[in-house]
Amino acid sequence: MKHLLNTLLCLIFGLIFVFAQNKKVQDSVSTQKLLEVILTSNRIENSFNQKSKTVQLITSEQIQRTGITHLVDILQQVAGVDVKRRGAGAAQADLNIRGGTFDQTLLLIDGIKLDDAQTGHHTLNFLPPPEMVERIEIIKGPAARAYGLNAFTGAINIVTKKEISQRLSLNLQKGNYDQTNGSILFGSSNKNNNVIGFISKNTSDGYRYNSDYQQSNFFIKSTFNKKKTPMDFITSYSGRKFGANGFYATSSAINQYEETQASLFAISQRYINGDLIFKPKVYWRRGQDMYEYVRDRPEIYRNLHITNKMGGALDASITSNFGLTGMGIDISKVDIRSNNLGNRNRTVVNFFLEHRFYFLNNKIDITPGLASNYFSDFGWYSFPGIDLGFQLTSELRFYGNLGSTYRIPTFTDLFYSDRTTLGNSNLKPEEANSSELGIHFSSFNVSISLAYFNRKSKNLIDFVKSNEDELWKAENIQEIKTSGVDFELLHIIKLNELTHNFKISYSYLENKLDINRYNFSQYSINNDLKHHFVWTYSLPVHQNLKAFFAYKYVERFAEESYNILDFSARWSIKSFELSIYLNNILNTEYWESNLVTMPKGNGLLGVRYYL
Repeated sequence: MKHLLNTLLCLIFGLIFVFAQNKKVQDSVSTQKLLEVILTSNRIENSFNQKSKTVQLITSEQIQRTGITHLVDILQQVAGVDVKRRGAGAAQADLNIRGGTFDQTLLLIDGIKLDDAQTGHHTLNFLPPPEMVERIEIIKGPAARAYGLNAFTGAINIVTKKEISQRLSLNLQKGNYDQTNGSILFGSSNKNNNVIGFISKNTSDGYRYNSDYQQSNFFIKSTFNKKKTPMDFITSYSGRKFGANGFYATSSAINQYEETQASLFAISQRYINGDLIFKPKVYWRRGQDMYEYVRDRPEIYRNLHITNKMGGALDASITSNFGLTGMGIDISKVDIRSNNLGNRNRTVVNFFLEHRFYFLNNKIDITPGLASNYFSDFGWYSFPGIDLGFQLTSELRFYGNLGSTYRIPTFTDLFYSDRTTLGNSNLKPEEANSSELGIHFSSFNVSISLAYFNRKSKNLIDFVKSNEDELWKAENIQEIKTSGVDFELLHIIKLNELTHNFKISYSYLENKLDINRYNFSQYSINNDLKHHFVWTYSLPVHQNLKAFFAYKYVERFAEESYNILDFSARWSIKSFELSIYLNNILNTEYWESNLVTMPKGNGLLGVRYYL
């Protein structure tokens, strides 16, 4: 760990030196101003540089430079975001932020909440393809005050593109373990309407026994009436079939198999009338999960779950002499049909209200807010919070926030039952009080963020047991105190008409369990990130040849640390682009989930044709 800290300090001081030298030669070196965006992850919209929470952005340009084929891979390049994959190809992965579990992090697409009443294990099945993404907004810390259910430790909002520059592109990749990825990206646009779409098929024989997969995806977004009040339509589908060697049971359960489906249909609009903004939306989310303990032997043990969530939401904000007011309501109905969990349903209503006050010529802003939520099976819960910001200069901002957050149990937590696991219908909702202090600096080519956070949680839900012979049982475990630090530094510089991007980020996490009554835990008190360091560098070799490096140092509680190095390159030749993506160049043996070893060095070669 000492070597890691020394390396981090050397990088920081080295980059500070670079910035200082860059200032001296400002006349001869072109720079690129960091992108200024309006955060749509907030219920009330404001500038990224006026945020009072820890929010990190990943733009479409940054995604393209990485050469990744799935958004899971780029989320792993954000310190403090723990994506625990089970195998290659992102067949199954869990999303965690700041030591939370996969049920405590909310995923949104264009502001549409994609929480799963069955389990958060399959949340990432809804991720759109990288080619369709305009930007990713990562909100670290509690977001339940704005979004309600499942935003316990953070939220990720994927903002998709409305149009693309090319009419058609064809992509083919081939790699280790007989990986074959094929996709088509298309778009059409006129003065009033446009449509973009993506279709793909990914397959692999697997890097070890029973780790093969087949993935079929399509994502289509269309916008109508662009000149007046645009209306967006989204329809998407992801189907996955994969061998699940050791995914959920013991490491000896090597013949597990799973098929999942994730589909979404949504209609949304953004209407502006002077200082008033309305954002109505309706949506339908469907998930399906079929699991076999022994592949092709359903008579031994088989689960089938089908969930549907239908809902509508209306957010509104208005600017006045008194500040900025935001309010919203979200109503949804969830039902599940399952041979294990039974046929169940839940109605959820979420009310939201907050107001942003400005003082001293907008140097200081204070934003109190309240969320009130109704669950047909758990009743009413209300959660207040407050954000504070101090804009010391146009480049430097201090911020802090206080708030409470919650999560009600999933149907799996409440009712799941098999030979090794038992749900608990008497579970209480999880609750936590959180606080955060941060500083953000942003100049024409440098962005630096540093934040300290603290969370005191109670009634956390976990599957635990006291000895190996007992069943895993869902329980509200004892109180956990979580604290940590997030740091990010981004430097953008343009030399000889070529743009270089350096980024380092680091997160530290500490968990303190007051009284541990259990010796074994599946989620909340096991396998969290303690130290997470990420370094990326986008190297433009030539106008048409770009390279990208990503290095990760990971240390988990009670586990050995590991180092991962990835590399990618893209070479453009007229209407063609040749690419290479190399993962785990150091051939590191490591685990992200506690039962599944990840593949050692592997790669993909690709060719893309633009029309």
